[in-house]
Amino acid sequence: MPRPASSPALAARQLTEGLPQSPQRRSTLRGAGALLAGACLPGAVLAVAGASHGDHAPALRYAHSEKAMRLALRLARQTALPLAWVRQQIARAYFQPEVARLIIPGRPEQRDWQVYRGHFLDASRIDAGIRFRRSFEPWLQQGQQRFGVPPQVVLGILGVETLYGRTMGEFPVLDSLSTLALDFPAAAPKDRSDYFASQLGDYLVWCHRAGIDPASLRGSYAGAIGMPQFMPGNILRWAARFDGEGPVDLVHSAPDAIASVGNFLAGHGWVPGMPAWFPLQLPARIDPAVLAQLLAPDIVPSFRAAQLRAAGLSLLPQVLDYPGRLAVVQLPNAGRAPDYVLGTDNFFAVTRYNHSAFYALAVLQLGRRVMLESSA
Repeated sequence: MPRPASSPALAARQLTEGLPQSPQRRSTLRGAGALLAGACLPGAVLAVAGASHGDHAPALRYAHSEKAMRLALRLARQTALPLAWVRQQIARAYFQPEVARLIIPGRPEQRDWQVYRGHFLDASRIDAGIRFRRSFEPWLQQGQQRFGVPPQVVLGILGVETLYGRTMGEFPVLDSLSTLALDFPAAAPKDRSDYFASQLGDYLVWCHRAGIDPASLRGSYAGAIGMPQFMPGNILRWAARFDGEGPVDLVHSAPDAIASVGNFLAGHGWVPGMPAWFPLQLPARIDPAVLAQLLAPDIVPSFRAAQLRAAGLSLLPQVLDYPGRLAVVQLPNAGRAPDYVLGTDNFFAVTRYNHSAFYALAVLQLGRRVMLESSA
């Protein structure tokens, strides 16, 4: 097992030899210097980034980390990939301080549905969705026929995730997943390092099968990839093509992205023809204990319409006719009164993509706006 070099100079030569540094990577790694002051990260080993023009910013690389090599052994056993190849790939990864910072969620009191909604239902995103629909309408229709997922839902997801492929992320996926597997921040409310280790294993499996260089792809800070921002495990399980031939390309192929989103939602319980949500206006006075009981299941559909009416809620006629269970979903608005909607099983299916009511409703509202304005 490789061990740290005996001197910083030797370490720099061994760790950076033959590894060109792009300006983007050098810029990202500069933040590691400040992070290192007063911090001891168990997963990565300090090296000096090999950079031109006198740039010697400190960087953290996993090449000589015993913890990283132990993870490589574990992943090789779990995935049946060649151990030497897995070690080689993880050794190429760098700790990304920005990834460790971004993975920590904001404070709950900062959540504001109206602000969140405004970010995704803006004119530029709607216009981009209209152009995307007009360019790929045959595949959107084919996706509905094959998976039962209507075009507006696929349009909403691709619009919220990446602005229809315009913003797919600039973080090296290998770095992001390695950082979160080996140095998940202690400041986060929950340690998710095992989840990201599993995703790193899935990523290496996918790259090995497809002949992709694991260091070549970029994605979100959490390691999500392509137009639909699939995590590697979802690529292995749900990535799909309409013609069924060749590897799925989620980065360059809009039809593959459309098919993959449809396949994912169908596999997570999307019911064709079922509405996803209904508007809800709470009565001016409602017993706080009753409201707490209605909100307790969160986004999980748990109540029949008759139960909600018995609890004092005024329901639209279409809700009274709805035969399934419903979730009473609260959407906080920072210091203002929250909004509410009723979510169906299809609303819940969208939250399997991202476990957030904000996300699901933004997707559904954006997709509907795109369809309405592109049909006008």
